[in-house]
Amino acid sequence: MIPYPRIDPVIIHIGPLALRWYGLMYLFGFFAAFFLVKKQILEELAGKTQERLASELTLLDGIMVALVAGVIIGGRLGYVLFYNLPYFINHPVEIIATWHGGMSFHGGAAGALLAGWTYCRLHHTDFFKWSDRFCITAPIGLGLGRIGNFINGELYGRPSDVPWAMIFPEGGFVPRHPSQLYEALLEGLLLFCLLWPTRNKPWPHGRKTALFFMLYGVIRFFVEFFREPDAQLGFIALGWVTMGQVLSVAIMLFGAGLWMARR
Repeated sequence: MIPYPRIDPVIIHIGPLALRWYGLMYLFGFFAAFFLVKKQILEELAGKTQERLASELTLLDGIMVALVAGVIIGGRLGYVLFYNLPYFINHPVEIIATWHGGMSFHGGAAGALLAGWTYCRLHHTDFFKWSDRFCITAPIGLGLGRIGNFINGELYGRPSDVPWAMIFPEGGFVPRHPSQLYEALLEGLLLFCLLWPTRNKPWPHGRKTALFFMLYGVIRFFVEFFREPDAQLGFIALGWVTMGQVLSVAIMLFGAGLWMARR
């Protein structure tokens, strides 16, 4: 067993405000996405006119703002709706308390898609071209977010006797899988290594987005076998199926349908 490193979730207090690792991980993820998408644009438009490049970079700024809003709002509402609706109905003020944790990838993905589609439609630009650029960078933010979960001591794994098991403060006196780190490595590092090399492939726009959702769904479905189900939900079917797995199957099917449609 490995001791759980008790890291204070709050980096620093500034008066009544607190800078938290969880929020900082999101910030790092957004910055990484911005700079990597900018890198793709510079590669794609090498040798093109400065006007064309300036136009794309201006669109990048706007889309980035829209996506940040979509991820945060969608991620929080997804968690509220999919994972703990009765609690939030009785405690509506807690809906905005994102610093306590509680964000859903599936809700964040839906929010980002809706925000990005709306922005691209309003500015008459190809939504799938932009979604491809962002989806292949998204694993960095996903991996960092899971590290934030680990620091918060939340979303821990199921009981285990593996040598690297840890006792989490909120998980009782039981050694558990550090499933947040599994997710950081698989949803973050591995997924990025699989997707980033596709950035220069001349696929129809939308297929990299489809590949992202299919691969994420497979990885998340697998990792759910090591992650403790949410206490308020438990297993929702067959004695072993979790809400995360149900949503992951849905997102895999969405990705597969998009892959077929974007020929």
